[in-house]
Amino acid sequence: MSLTPVRPEDTRYPAGKTFAWGLQHVLTMYGGIIAPPLIIGSAAGLHASEIGMLVTAALFVSGFATLLQALGLPGFGSRLPLVQGVSFAGVATMVTIVSGGGGLPVVFGAVIASSLIGLLIAPFFAHIIRFFPPVVTGTVITIIGLSLMPVAARWAMGGNAKAADWGAPSNIGLAALTLAVILLLNKLGNGGLKRLAILLAMLVGTLFAVISGKTDFSAVMQGDFVALPGVMSFGLPVFDLAAILSMLLIVLVLLTETTAGLIAVSEIVETDIDGKRIASGLRADMLTSALAPLFNSFPQSAFAQNIGLVAMTGIKSRYVVAAGGVILVILGLLPVLGRVVACIPMPVLGGAGVVLFGTVAASGIRTLAKVDYKDNMNLVIVATSIAFGMIPIVMPAFYDQFPGWVRTLLHSGISAACLVSVSLNILFNCLKRGETISIRS
Repeated sequence: MSLTPVRPEDTRYPAGKTFAWGLQHVLTMYGGIIAPPLIIGSAAGLHASEIGMLVTAALFVSGFATLLQALGLPGFGSRLPLVQGVSFAGVATMVTIVSGGGGLPVVFGAVIASSLIGLLIAPFFAHIIRFFPPVVTGTVITIIGLSLMPVAARWAMGGNAKAADWGAPSNIGLAALTLAVILLLNKLGNGGLKRLAILLAMLVGTLFAVISGKTDFSAVMQGDFVALPGVMSFGLPVFDLAAILSMLLIVLVLLTETTAGLIAVSEIVETDIDGKRIASGLRADMLTSALAPLFNSFPQSAFAQNIGLVAMTGIKSRYVVAAGGVILVILGLLPVLGRVVACIPMPVLGGAGVVLFGTVAASGIRTLAKVDYKDNMNLVIVATSIAFGMIPIVMPAFYDQFPGWVRTLLHSGISAACLVSVSLNILFNCLKRGETISIRS
């Protein structure tokens, strides 16, 4: 009697290794997860303590969202190593809503209503999987990596363009040191060291930053050690139709980006994915997004930088990501631990980001190597889609004069490349003259 082989994502490791690798995931995405609440809270005119509440809420909710996505419940969760966090895609829209006088209650109401609509349409949205052959998935994965490179560069320069040391050689040197440690460990280290290379490099970079006066931990002991998450701390949600419609466009973008993330991580993990599994992942995304405002947080989506960590380390287990989710929940309950993680300098994250985000792009290029370019149609799809994906990266103001819904859909290089590559694939590879849509192999 033959045993059913264990899927790569179902591999289990000892608890120590699992949580160490899970911590790597948290450190990789920490800067990205706290940025949206900081920006939205500042736009809403909140006090520092209230903004701190938004940050801890973001950690707490993202932890549970990650657990649901990685471990799954019937009908919810892809059971893939995919980290969830507060999406940056809706920040501009939420800042506009909050600055228009509605405040956070209107933002939260719009997020709840639009996410519930997204939950309803998720099963239908998942059927587009058949329009994601390698020419599309490879393009989208490549753009995911390339779109994150400016983030790594900003982190390496210091993270704050208004700071006096923005772009200083000391910042970039610290990023270079972190990168050098990662490369050295991957060249000389054994299997265990290679898998912990990102975490160890961040520790070395942070220690060097302390010695050189680039960071300190003096503020760690200031503030609460334990704090339970608040429930609707800013008042009951307010449901405004215009705000809901604005956020609904964001939800469509989130569904697109999470679909791309699910396909990307399945390619890297080398596991099967179908419409049913994508629908479960999208439902988890939308459910946690709908519940997030009740705990003072914002919409959730897949974090692309953590897909790079999966590719970089070769650790494909969803239980490692789930361990990261547990750590996020603990950080949300223990602000003191969050303050420790917050002391990691941005240049250290930037040095790690260069490798992580580049690894995502390289994974996409590897997928594109499987594509048949014989008749040049696929070459046109890849070339045009990458170009559209790069436009908002190299020229962020490109769509500023367009209607709001156009800016919402195309301001993200990931969603732009996804929409263009799917559309061109249907045009060139699926539509045949006088026939309905069919997929050509």
